[in-house]
Amino acid sequence: MKIDKKELLEFVEKLKNPKVLVVGDLALDEMVYGDTERISREAPVLILKHTLTKHILGAASNAAHNVSAINCGKISVLGIIGEDYQAEDLIAAFEDANVNCEYLVKDKERKTVTKTRISGSCFQSITQQIVRIDRQTDSPLSKETEDKIIENLAKAIPEHDAVILSNYHIGTLTDRVIEKSIELCKKYNKVVVVDAQKDLDKYQYVTSMTPNLPDTQKYVGFDIKNSEDLKRAGQKLLKDTNAEFVLVTCGSEGMAVFEKNDKFTKIPVFNKAEVFDVTGAGDTVTALYTLAIACGASPVYAAIIGNIAASIVVKQFGCATTTIDAIKEVIEQRMNKI
Repeated sequence: MKIDKKELLEFVEKLKNPKVLVVGDLALDEMVYGDTERISREAPVLILKHTLTKHILGAASNAAHNVSAINCGKISVLGIIGEDYQAEDLIAAFEDANVNCEYLVKDKERKTVTKTRISGSCFQSITQQIVRIDRQTDSPLSKETEDKIIENLAKAIPEHDAVILSNYHIGTLTDRVIEKSIELCKKYNKVVVVDAQKDLDKYQYVTSMTPNLPDTQKYVGFDIKNSEDLKRAGQKLLKDTNAEFVLVTCGSEGMAVFEKNDKFTKIPVFNKAEVFDVTGAGDTVTALYTLAIACGASPVYAAIIGNIAASIVVKQFGCATTTIDAIKEVIEQRMNKI
């Protein structure tokens, strides 16, 4: 694969320019830490002495955070919050990350999606997660809430250069919301990229999508054991969705970009290093890939940029972000290995 280093660096520098809208399942990761003190007299359970609570943007919120870290806050989110204290915490986390919240839709009948992880440590051990508590509403959206989302889509999409549809299958992206999002993106000539785990053929005529290998296998209905299988899967995705191009992330095997006319580009793992935590790496890929496409990069160059960004965040624990300078540094150091 021949890549022009100068051109790649020019696109990385342009990543700060596009304005992006993330539409999808917004969530807050609440991390509660404590030191083990003793066993409770009430039940055979640990008592933790609270030391710290951290709020981290998760699910679709993490994609928005990754964009904000690159383009200095030219990012908005459109999703649902409840009328609860977790909504206040989520908004505060967005504000800390320089993410615009004006398009949020409040629904008092729904919980703000929150995943609380309680972790403990003692003098002789590392910190370990003890339990996770999930708050979310599983019932379908009311028509009133769905109407408000669509009303805000009509306001927000014309004001942005690209839209990410981030579906964690918690309920925000109904069929109607998906259809309206894509319709408005086409009307206003906006880039639209999908990050979803299933029902990939619901997303018709999008710019691109970024499924991982396991989700691609589930969709196409056959095991992907080699490059020929991968090529066949990618072409099926292109045909079924009518997307302009598709990026499939393959974990330790790298990535693959599929374009019309049977064009297939395999991108190896870039900047191999010790992996500490892959949490949120997919959101990082989608965020950087979308920014790159929005500033004119080809799908292959956009995928390489997303690949590099992911290689940086997996060295950190939890949902993490990167910067333009960090991406450029990796390109300067490792370009000869692409």
